[in-house]
Amino acid sequence: MQNKLRNFITPPIFPEDDEKTRLAGLLNSILFFLIIALSLALPILAGSTEVGNRLPLFIVGFLLIVANIAAYIFMRRGNVTLATYIFLIGLAVAIFGSYAASSPQSVGAPLSLSILIAFTTLLLGGRAIIRLIAFIIAFTSVVILAQSRGWITPVFSITTDPVQNWVSISFVFILTGLALYLASVSLRRALDNSLAARASLQATNQELDQLQKVLEQRVAQRTAELEKRASQLQIISNMARAITSMQDLNTLLTNITKLVSDQFGFYHTGIFLLDEANEYAVLQAANSEGGIGMLNRGHRLPLDSDSIVGYATSRGEPRIALDVGADSAYFSNPDLPETRAELALPLRVVGRVIGALDVQSTETNAFSQDDIFVLYTLADQIAIAIENARLYGQAQKALRDSQATFDKYVKQEWSSFVQQARHNGFVFDGKHVMPLDKQAKRDHVKPVIQTGSLSLERSSSTIAVPIKLRGQTIGVLDVRSKKGSREWSADEIALLEAAAERAALALENARLVESAQRRASRERSIGEISAKIGSVSDIDSILQAAVEELGRKLSGATEVTLEISHNDQQAFQS
Repeated sequence: MQNKLRNFITPPIFPEDDEKTRLAGLLNSILFFLIIALSLALPILAGSTEVGNRLPLFIVGFLLIVANIAAYIFMRRGNVTLATYIFLIGLAVAIFGSYAASSPQSVGAPLSLSILIAFTTLLLGGRAIIRLIAFIIAFTSVVILAQSRGWITPVFSITTDPVQNWVSISFVFILTGLALYLASVSLRRALDNSLAARASLQATNQELDQLQKVLEQRVAQRTAELEKRASQLQIISNMARAITSMQDLNTLLTNITKLVSDQFGFYHTGIFLLDEANEYAVLQAANSEGGIGMLNRGHRLPLDSDSIVGYATSRGEPRIALDVGADSAYFSNPDLPETRAELALPLRVVGRVIGALDVQSTETNAFSQDDIFVLYTLADQIAIAIENARLYGQAQKALRDSQATFDKYVKQEWSSFVQQARHNGFVFDGKHVMPLDKQAKRDHVKPVIQTGSLSLERSSSTIAVPIKLRGQTIGVLDVRSKKGSREWSADEIALLEAAAERAALALENARLVESAQRRASRERSIGEISAKIGSVSDIDSILQAAVEELGRKLSGATEVTLEISHNDQQAFQS
C-alpha cells in the first residue's frame, strides 16, 4: 500500500527529455497540493462567505478541482504539455470568471490574477508571461468598462466581514506563495544542476586534456618505435645488400661484426660457427678488443646450457640476458668486463644450426622484443650469407682443383704430342719455309712462354705472340724485322694474335685427331688380340696366342713373356 501511494505521489521521470521531467515534477507538486487544498478549503471558503456567494464559489471551486484532476491524470500518462495547458486554462477561466463576476470594489479578485501570473511564469516561461499580462490588461479594461456601463452585473457581492476578506486574501497569497516557492525551488535546482554540469564539464575537460596528453605521448612513442623499426629494417636491408656482395668467408664475418656494432651501437659483436664434430661453438670473428684477444686464443664454447652462446647453439633458440648479474647461464668473461646485457641468436640454414650471433651491451635491459625480432631477421640474413660464402669457397676450391687437374692433363698430352712430332716449329725467311733450328738462341721468347703475355716494345725488331690453349702457353709466334727496329701497327698485332689463336685451335684439333686415332688403333688391336685368344680353348694355345699377338702388335724388337702360377707358386713359361 505504501509503495502504491509512494508511486502515486512521486512524479514521473522521462530520461529522454529533461525539460519534460522538470515540468512533470512541478505539475505533480502543484496539482497534488491544489487538489487537496481546494478539496479541504472549498467548504471552509463557502461557509465563510456570504450566502449569495456560496453557490457561485462552490461551482468555480468544483470545476477547478475537476480540471486539476484531469490535468494530473494526463500528466501521469506522459502528456505533460496537455496537462500544463489544462491546468493553466482551468485556472485562468476560474480567475478571470471570478474577476468578471466580482464587484469592482472586491480586493481578492484582482489579487487572484497574481496566481495566474506566477504559475504561468513557472510553467511556460517569459513569452507566455508577456502575452498573459497583455491579455490581463485588456481583459480588466473590458471588464471595468462593462461594469461601469452596466453591461455586466457582479455575481459576487462585497462582504463587510473582515474575517471573510482575510480568508479569501490569505488563500490568494498562499497559492501565489506556492507558485513563487516552486519557482524559486526550480530555479535553485536548475542553478545547482547548472553548477553540477559545469563542474562535471570541467572534470570531463580535465580528463580529456589528460587523455589527449596521454594519447599524444602514446602516438609520439609509437611513432618513435615505428621510426626506429623502419630505421632498423633499413639497416638490415643495407647490411644484407652489403654482406651478400662479399664472397670470402673470413672477410664476410669480420665485416658483419663491425657493421652490426656500428649500426646498432653494441659493445661487442661476435660470430660463432660450429666445428666439424658439432661439439664446440668456435669464435670466428669479433669487433671489440676483448673479442679480438679471444679470437687470437681460439676461444670456443661447448654446446651446453652453461653459457648463453652454448644454450642458443645447442637448442636452436635465442637466449637473452637483460641483466647478466642475475642470469645463471651467463659466462663471466674477463675479456669483456663491461657487459651488462647479452643476446645470442642461432644461425640457421635449412633447419640446421651452423653457429650463433652474439651481441653484448653495456646497459641492462638493452634488448626489447622489437630488437629481438629485428636481430632475428638479421641473423637469418647472416646465416644465408655465411652459407653462400662457404659454398662459394668450396666451389672455388673445386674449380681450382679441376683446373689444376686439367692443366696437368693438357701438359701431359701436349708433351706426348710434341715428342711424336718430327719438328717443333718452322721458320719463313721471306722465300722459303724451313724447320726451326733447335740450337738457335731465342732467349727473347722465354719470357713469353713463362708469362703467356705478348712481348712488345714501342720500337723493336722482334715481336713474340704466345700461342695459348685454355690458359696454357703451347707455343710462340715469333716475328723479326729484317730492317731493324720498327713500329708495329695495331692491325699487325691484331693479325698476329688472331693467327696465334687459330694456330692454337688447329694444333688442338690435330692433337685430338691423333689421340682419337691412337685410341681407335689401340681398341682395334685389343679387339684382334681378343679374337685370336677367343678362337682357342686349351690353356697352352691361349697362352701361345696371347704372347704371339702381343709381340706382333708392339712396335720394335720386343720380347714378350706370359706366365701363370698355381697355389704352389709353380710357373709355366711359353
